[in-house]
Amino acid sequence: MFLEIIIILISIILSAFFSGMEIAFVSANKMHIELEKKKDTFLAKTLTKLTQNPSKFITTMLVGNNISLVIYGYFMGDLLFQLLSVSIPNEFLLLLIQTLVSTLIILVTAEFLPKAIFRIYANETLKIFAVPAYLFYLIFYFISSFISFLSDFFLRVFFNTKEDQIQLAFSKTELGNYISEQLESTDDEIDSEIQIFQNALDFHNVKSREAMIPRIEIIAVEVQDSLKLLKNLFIETGLSKIMVYNNSLDDIIGYVHAFELFRKPKSIRSILLPIEIVPETMMIHDILNDLIKKSKSVAVVLDEYGGTSGLITVEDIIEELFGEIEDEHDTISLLEEKINNREFNFSTRLEVDYLNETYNLNLKEDSAYETLGGLIVDHTENIPAANDIIKIDNFEFTILKESASKIEEVYLKVLFEDK
Repeated sequence: MFLEIIIILISIILSAFFSGMEIAFVSANKMHIELEKKKDTFLAKTLTKLTQNPSKFITTMLVGNNISLVIYGYFMGDLLFQLLSVSIPNEFLLLLIQTLVSTLIILVTAEFLPKAIFRIYANETLKIFAVPAYLFYLIFYFISSFISFLSDFFLRVFFNTKEDQIQLAFSKTELGNYISEQLESTDDEIDSEIQIFQNALDFHNVKSREAMIPRIEIIAVEVQDSLKLLKNLFIETGLSKIMVYNNSLDDIIGYVHAFELFRKPKSIRSILLPIEIVPETMMIHDILNDLIKKSKSVAVVLDEYGGTSGLITVEDIIEELFGEIEDEHDTISLLEEKINNREFNFSTRLEVDYLNETYNLNLKEDSAYETLGGLIVDHTENIPAANDIIKIDNFEFTILKESASKIEEVYLKVLFEDK
């Protein structure tokens, strides 16, 4: 009986190992595996051999698991029969109890628990058990090769499908997860190259409304205005391009480049250049492609009603990748003051996700707004007056500065959590 118990325990451990390695192989971050394979170590060489043929590795684990289960079932049934046959004379009831007890034990100890643990720590367990897994890979090589041959044959003959030889590869999501894990594991300042990498991964999910210059900040002239006014506006702002509208900003008809003034034009209309028009929901990588193809550098962003929502330039799009690019004319300074860990003075133009990342706040993010001002207006549904106090979730906002059309600066206080 002692020998039977030892064999049962070994078969349970092996079944747990094979089940766990199967789920770890499927759940592991492929980026981790690829980076580990680049190292000049014995483990790296082992992982390389294991991942050369993923389907055969999975087959090997299944073969090992089934052999372990067969051995477990044989000896466990015999052991339970010896223990229960005296007290339970009914053969059917004895068989039922044997089945229930052995199934419950194997499900908990060799299926549910190991799969849960190996899935949570997939990267670590795959590296730790790579060597024993490779040993079993060699032991069951001919059996798994024969089974793979049969499965490929049936796939090819009955389902007209090519052999299952998909190689291990990592996706953009897994790459993003890997970078996020690395950033979370360090308290050091984020390296600029890593930040650019992360920005590049998120680049295809950014819409024009998230990167544009808002309508209220557009510098523009009416098409009937004088050239003198246009010239002075170029001098005051330091801009190279100024929008031109007809009657209102909702009807921008083009733009003027400062270089055109050297041609001594007679009117603004005579030097007007056509403008590209894009919707708020258009992705910035599509806008960048269109602007490059058409040799343009600026586009007007329209809202769902056809009104001007903002302005987006190639520089704005590039800044989504590389961060703020300041030149000698970028003189706008946004209020960003940390008084203590619970009190801050902020410009409402600062983006909510930036404040959450930089100051470890938990401000509510929503697709309806991007900035701190948008968060407050979305909650109040109007423009608060100076000194108004607004409470949103666990935050208290005091309006420091406002104008007729927007909030400009606020004092933010983090309230204590309700007990």
